[in-house]
Amino acid sequence: MLRTSSPVAIIIPARYGSSRFLGKPLAMITGRTMINRVWSLARAVSGVDEVCVATDDERIADHVRSFGGYVVITPKECTNGTERVLRAAEMLATAPAVVVNLQGDAVLTPPWVIAALTDEMRRDPTVEIATAAVRMDKRSYEALRTAKEHGEVGGTTVTFDRRGNALYFSKSIIPFVRNDGHDNDALPLPVFRHIGLYAYRYETLCRYVSFEPGPLEHSEKLEQLRALEHGIPVRVAEVDYGGRTHWAVDSSDDLKRVEAIIAEEGDLVEA
Repeated sequence: MLRTSSPVAIIIPARYGSSRFLGKPLAMITGRTMINRVWSLARAVSGVDEVCVATDDERIADHVRSFGGYVVITPKECTNGTERVLRAAEMLATAPAVVVNLQGDAVLTPPWVIAALTDEMRRDPTVEIATAAVRMDKRSYEALRTAKEHGEVGGTTVTFDRRGNALYFSKSIIPFVRNDGHDNDALPLPVFRHIGLYAYRYETLCRYVSFEPGPLEHSEKLEQLRALEHGIPVRVAEVDYGGRTHWAVDSSDDLKRVEAIIAEEGDLVEA
């Protein structure tokens, strides 16, 4: 197949057979399926040439086609979402220069947060991988700290250098905040919550998937540490949710919380 280069493709990995939440992409959220909502968010990002759902399940594929979405059937052997995204990118008729991995359950991700990553890739051609993070205020920091003290593993933090390149990602809260962080409470906390959203140069994504997981990834169970362990810089774009609430859908119980957030804050984009 003759393939030409186009700037940006957003690929949404969507797996039916999740052990924690079977059929999650097809779950209904305030009258629309989860995958339909995420596809709509991706379509609202400016400067994107292709939006594609990558799945190994015909039920998801048929549903995506029913609302006019573009879908690629990927091998069932894909071990994770990142590998599924690469396989889909390889199957596109037009080879993307930049691939955005937008998780199929990211129903509350504002389009401008996604655009921040594609903008960073355009602004600096040396960036190989970009991801996003939100600075935590004292209230959100205390909530996360309390959750961690009660044994919850959700919530990843990241530290980065003055150029914005990641130093480390962790399920622990980093950096350690001594005496609540500052003598002057007016200063912002240096704690950033990581948003699981990535943009890759196509060639970098190919390299990344070929690498073996290292001890840090095994320990933290964080895929992005594979890049750092193999010497690939990860650019962290600081983003602002503009008053919108960030929430992950990890189980069916999260659906009610997401519906409540949408009822209070409204939809990010029109259906």
